[in-house]
Amino acid sequence: MTDAAPESDAPTEDGNAKPYSVSELAFALKRTLEDAYGFVRLRGEISKVTHHSNGHVYLTLKDERAAIDGVVWKGQVRGLGIRPEQGLEVIVTGKITAYPQGSRYQIVIETMEAAGVGALLAQLERLKGKLAAEGLFEPGRKQPLPYLPAVVGVITSPTGAVIRDILHRIRDRWPCHVIVWPVVVQGDAAAAQVCAAIRGFEALEAGGAIPRPDVLIVARGGGSVEDLWPFNDEALARTVAACTIPLISAVGHETDTTLIDFVSDRRAPTPTAAAEIATPVLAELKATVSDFGARMHRCGGRAVEDRRGRVEAAGRALTRVTDMVELAAQRFGIVSGRLAAGLAKNAAAHERDLVRVSSRLTPLLLQRPQAVQRQRLDGVAGRLRPGMARGLERAAERLDALSKLYLSVDPERPLQRGFARVTRADGSIVHAGAALASGEEVAIKFGDQVTRQAVIEGAATDPPAAKPARTKPKASPTAQGDLF
Repeated sequence: MTDAAPESDAPTEDGNAKPYSVSELAFALKRTLEDAYGFVRLRGEISKVTHHSNGHVYLTLKDERAAIDGVVWKGQVRGLGIRPEQGLEVIVTGKITAYPQGSRYQIVIETMEAAGVGALLAQLERLKGKLAAEGLFEPGRKQPLPYLPAVVGVITSPTGAVIRDILHRIRDRWPCHVIVWPVVVQGDAAAAQVCAAIRGFEALEAGGAIPRPDVLIVARGGGSVEDLWPFNDEALARTVAACTIPLISAVGHETDTTLIDFVSDRRAPTPTAAAEIATPVLAELKATVSDFGARMHRCGGRAVEDRRGRVEAAGRALTRVTDMVELAAQRFGIVSGRLAAGLAKNAAAHERDLVRVSSRLTPLLLQRPQAVQRQRLDGVAGRLRPGMARGLERAAERLDALSKLYLSVDPERPLQRGFARVTRADGSIVHAGAALASGEEVAIKFGDQVTRQAVIEGAATDPPAAKPARTKPKASPTAQGDLF
């Protein structure tokens, strides 16, 4: 392998250079890097740290314009002066080598010492201190997450694996309505788009065409500090803090921390964990409800059994019904046996009392009050008879006067003395002949109650003579006075 490169420079028979194989060129470059940079001292900021399960540590060193991958082999990890952490500025020593399978070069780190805090990390710490002083990190201002969300809003890239993991996890645990607001999650435009998505979800009205989410998830997969830096934006952090909808931050992996993790209502270590935090498990809820129902039935059964036992215990302390009936029947038999003798004895006692009293009872006791009452009645009747006679006489005189008055005003009586009564067809009485018109039909009634019809053939021209004034006859000294 060492002589392959010089021999390949020699021209072939056709005048062209001999071609390298891919492996020959990759390993030649690897040897060249290791020979030229067998020992280097490098200063940079740790951007990404991965502790592999085999014990090796993989990281990236960067500055303002470039980045280089680094690896610390398992045997060298314990000998390092510090523990590699993201954002830490370090000075490392090692050699530059290449990785032929990936055509990448890297530094194999042998020693490491701290050189100070990285610029991005220092900027982030200053911003964290500013927001913490304003109280945006206080636990008291964080909103509780809804226990049974009906709508979940997800703010993430629609093309990555993150959204598929979240949707799959929600579908398995708690099938509900999921609204995805697509945004870019890396680059300069990421922070502004995430802010716009949060405000857009807040602007939705409850009961509208697009339902308002009960909880929001801001999600992104893992990455370097530069990849996750949009989620350390101050404007985005303030938007998350002011959001009225409970918000879960799920940016990066479990070891990644961004600024919105501190201001959000809940931080999830991964996007999948965010879906688990936002939703309950439907199967577990059903099992819990079923368990509660079974426990309720068991408690009810135990209560019934307890009451039954208490009733039985109380029943054993009570007198048996048969004993109570037999005792009452025995008392009834004894009393009924003495009842006939008691009745006969009572009747004999009343008979003796009656005989003793009857000797004092004589007709004279009843006749004496009757005589007294009869005398009183005769006295009252003797006083009432004269008064009643005088009253009857006065009533008879009044009745006689009324009958005479009735006869004097009877309209039929003048007819019996030869007078006749003339009436018109409408029944009105004709008082004067001048009041009749020629040809008018009248009815004439005589004393024998016979009525004749007549027709007036001529009318009087002279007015009827005035009736002489009737003078009231003087009452004779012996005339009867007015009964009224």
